[in-house]
Amino acid sequence: MTDSEFAERLAAMRETLYRVCYAQLSQGCDREDAVQEALLKAWSSRRKLRDERLMQTWVVRILINECHNIRRRREVPLAELPELAAPDSQNAELHDAILRLDEKLRLPLVLHYIEGFSTGEAASILKIPRGTVLWRLSKARSELRKALSDDKTREVIRNV
Repeated sequence: MTDSEFAERLAAMRETLYRVCYAQLSQGCDREDAVQEALLKAWSSRRKLRDERLMQTWVVRILINECHNIRRRREVPLAELPELAAPDSQNAELHDAILRLDEKLRLPLVLHYIEGFSTGEAASILKIPRGTVLWRLSKARSELRKALSDDKTREVIRNV
């Protein structure tokens, strides 16, 4: 793959990377930093990519590692964290419920249902067995069902 093709594919992934990052970091400035750093690291290491078909999985894994690095540097007491703003959409309650999930459940949910990665790809990105991804998806759906009370939102979850 040429450098220009690599750059084009990185640019096309930007929205996906931001959404994956949104599931892990609460502050916009941290999300921007993580995405930029992940893009820089991917570009710097582009020659190490063995299979270009796995580029998106590889870059998402770099991003997840960068999010972990940022969180380690920014460990703030929970009481001092700003509240996340609800999105301007009809699924604000669902969005908030997803953000309240533990990261181990939230990340597979975002990768699989929102970003469209297969369970195998999500397992590869998260470096866990596929069965663990399936269990975490099931647990996340169960916790979302418990967290959401109105019938309309429950219907959204059933359709996921």
